[in-house]
Amino acid sequence: MTTDLYEPNILNQWQVAWPDALAVWSQFTRLSDPRLCESSVLAAKEGLNSSFAMIRLSDQSVVIDLEAVQKFDLNDYAVEVLAHEIGHHVLAPATASDHFRLLARIRRGLPTFEQHAAMIANLYTDLLINDRLQRHSGLRMDGIYRRILAKEPMRKPSLWALYMRIYEVLWQLDAGGLGVQVDDSLFNSHAWLGARLIRVYANDWLTGGARFAALILPYLYNDSLEQEQQQVSALNQMHDTREAGHGSEPSGLVDYDAEELDEPLHPSDDPLITGEEDKDTDETPLSNLDKKAVSASAGQRREPFEYGEILRSAGLKLSDHDVAVRYYREAALPYLIPFPKRIAPQSMEPQIEGLETWEMGDALDEVDWMQTLSSSPVVVPGVTTVKRQYGLTSGAEPATKPVDLDIYIDSSGSMPNPQQRMSYMALAGAVICLSALRSGSRVQATLWSGKNQFISTPGFVRDEDTLLKIITGHFGGTTAFPIHKLRETFTARTDFDRDCHILHLSDDGITTMFDIDELGCSGWDVARISLDRGRAGGTMALNLRANWRDQDNVITNTLKQAESEQDWNIYTVTDLPQLLDFARDFSRKHYGSAKAVKRR
Repeated sequence: MTTDLYEPNILNQWQVAWPDALAVWSQFTRLSDPRLCESSVLAAKEGLNSSFAMIRLSDQSVVIDLEAVQKFDLNDYAVEVLAHEIGHHVLAPATASDHFRLLARIRRGLPTFEQHAAMIANLYTDLLINDRLQRHSGLRMDGIYRRILAKEPMRKPSLWALYMRIYEVLWQLDAGGLGVQVDDSLFNSHAWLGARLIRVYANDWLTGGARFAALILPYLYNDSLEQEQQQVSALNQMHDTREAGHGSEPSGLVDYDAEELDEPLHPSDDPLITGEEDKDTDETPLSNLDKKAVSASAGQRREPFEYGEILRSAGLKLSDHDVAVRYYREAALPYLIPFPKRIAPQSMEPQIEGLETWEMGDALDEVDWMQTLSSSPVVVPGVTTVKRQYGLTSGAEPATKPVDLDIYIDSSGSMPNPQQRMSYMALAGAVICLSALRSGSRVQATLWSGKNQFISTPGFVRDEDTLLKIITGHFGGTTAFPIHKLRETFTARTDFDRDCHILHLSDDGITTMFDIDELGCSGWDVARISLDRGRAGGTMALNLRANWRDQDNVITNTLKQAESEQDWNIYTVTDLPQLLDFARDFSRKHYGSAKAVKRR
C-alpha cells in the first residue's frame, strides 16, 4: 500500500541501512529485522501512532512508519533513525525492568505532574542516546531536529526550547543552531546543567533520571505544554517509547528501590554536576549497598494504584483489577509457604482406575489426548479434556496427599479496596492460595459482601489468575456472610474427596457466619458440619485489634466461642509481620506428619 507521498524505493533504502545501524553499536549486536511499515495505517496496526518510530521491549522490536518518514523529509536519515531506536534496546532503557524503574524514579521528581513521566523519560533517554551517536559515532543527529523543527524560532523559555538548547550545549553548536533564541540567564543555566547531567550520568542513567525530572519540573508548571501547540506536536513526533512496555511482565516493582526513596536532587545541588564539594554537611554519604539495606529494613512498598500508574505510563493497557492481580502475585512470591499435606499410602505400582477432567492449571503433559479426542473432536480445555486417574497400592513408605482449600474473602465496606491500597488480607489470601497451588492442592475462592452479593470460582480450581481475580475483587457493600455457599460446598462433599481446609479473611464481620440462614438453620450448625466434612480444620485471619481476646462484647465473645467449641484457629493480621506469623503458623499448626486434625 502506498500514498502520493510515498516513494517505493525508500523501503529498500531503509532495509539496506539496518546492518549499518546495528554496527554503529557493535558488530555483535543482534536484533530482529525492523518492521518497516509502508503506510501509517499499517504502522497503526503495529501500535505506532503520532510518532514516526517506536520500540517495544517485550519482543525487542523496532517499528518505522515510512509514510511519516517521507512526510518529515527524513528519507536520507535511515542509519541515524534506526541507530537511535537500537540505542533504546542497547543503552537506555534496554530492558523492560529498567524502563519501569526509570519511570518510577522520574515520577518522584515530578510531584503533581506524574502523568508526564513517560514523555520526560523519553526525552531523557533520547538525550543519552543521541549524544553518544553524535559525538562517538559521527552520526547527523542534529540534522534530524533541523528537519523536524518548525520554521519559527523559539523565543520563550519552554520545555521543548530547553531540550533543544541542551543539545546545542552538548554538541557545541552555535547559539540558535537548533532554533532556540531565548535570552534568559536562568534558562541558559538550566541548559548547561542538563548537558552536564547527561555526561556525568551517562553510565548511571537510572540515578540521573530523578535529577533530570527535577530540572524539567518548572517548565511543566508554567503550562507551556498546554499553551504551545508547536512543542506538543514535536514532543509527540519524537515519543518513540510510548508503547515500549506493552506486553511486558514487570518484576521487582512492588518494592521501592533504595535510591528511589531519596528526595530528588536538583542538578544545581549535585556536586558531581556542578563540580563543587558539598560543604554544608559532615555526614558520610551511604554507599549503594548501605542504601539498599536501609530500604530493605524499612520495608516500604508501593501502593497498588501507584504500581498501576507506572505500568500504564510504560504502555501497558490494564484495568485496575488486572493491575491488582499482578501486584499481589509479585508481592506474595517472597512469602510462599509449605502448604499442609496429609499422610497417604504410597503406591509401588500405580494402576489406572479411570478418567477425570483435566483443568486449566494442571500439567499439559497429563492430558490423555486419545480419550479427549475420542469423546469430542472439538477440544475445550477444562470441559472436554481428560486425564488418567491412577489408584495407589499401599506400600511400606508413607507418601503425602495435598489438602484442598476453601477460602472466603470479606469484601464489605469495612474492608480496604485491594485495587487501590495495600490490603494485608488480600496479600494473605494470595500467599496461601499460591502456596496451595504449588503443593498440588485445588482451591475454591469466594469473594463476599452480602448474602446474595458474592462471586466464586467454578468449584475447586488450579488456575492462578482465576483465583487472584477473586481475591483482589471488591464489592464494598453491607456485611452478611453467604452461609448457603458454605453449606452447599460441604453438603456435596464425600469421604472420597480430598481433605479440605476452610479459611476466612475478614474482620469482625465474620461473626455473621453464625447467624440463621435462609432455611432457618443455625450458622453454628453449618460451620460444624462443614468442618467435620472438610476434615482439615478451619482458620480465620481477621483484621482486628491484637487485644481483642481481652474485650467482653458480643463480637469477641462469638469469636471466643468459635475457638473453644469448634477449634477455629483465629489470627490477627493487620501488618506484614503479623501476616508472616500467620503464614508460618498456618503451614504447621495442626497439620503435617506429626499431627492430625481430629474429626468432629
